[in-house]
Amino acid sequence: MKYMMLINGIADGNGDAEGCTPADWMAFDKDVRDAGILVSGESLADLVTATTVRVDGDGRRTVTDGPFAESREVLGGFYVIDVPDLDAALDWAARCPGARGSGSVVVRPVADFGA
Repeated sequence: MKYMMLINGIADGNGDAEGCTPADWMAFDKDVRDAGILVSGESLADLVTATTVRVDGDGRRTVTDGPFAESREVLGGFYVIDVPDLDAALDWAARCPGARGSGSVVVRPVADFGA
């Protein structure tokens, strides 16, 4: 079953997980690849590059530049993994450097509309 791991960091900091180095991320990435469970994954560009699009009830589009997060947490990246069950996905999420300290990893199943 496929699960998305949404990696969140703190908006007022540099987004790095506490006690986490680039080498930690590279090691985790290698582990996920070597385990053969990686479907996809990306790190997102800095929050200041964000653009927000809203469409009102009349179909008018509003585009806003800049980081206008409603919370202290921001999405920093994601992995989609293919593992047997939720417990396995949670184990991988706990190993993710983004889960350390003030960071978090949200695990959600990927919907399968073909089933």
